[in-house]
Amino acid sequence: MTVACATPERRPTAAEILDTPLPRLLAEFGVELHDSSVTDSGFFGAFVERRDGARVLAMPTGRTAFERDTMARMLLAEALGLEAPPVPMELAVSRG
Repeated sequence: MTVACATPERRPTAAEILDTPLPRLLAEFGVELHDSSVTDSGFFGAFVERRDGARVLAMPTGRTAFERDTMARMLLAEALGLEAPPVPMELAVSRG
């Protein structure tokens, strides 16, 4: 899993990350959701903030709705700097 640091206008609370419908959460923080062509089973998604400030959340296709939603929220929490529990040890977050 790859996460790039972001500096949002404000930091969402943990409750917002967990409870807000994902499309509304993405819209509020200016994040575009894209399907990724990465097929590696160990890839769960990537959050990238481009040099122009555009934010992209790239998620692999073929995952369950639950897995996709959960990973999107974990990536957003990490990338937006939310104080949240660390991701499970089985997952690795890399920053680049």
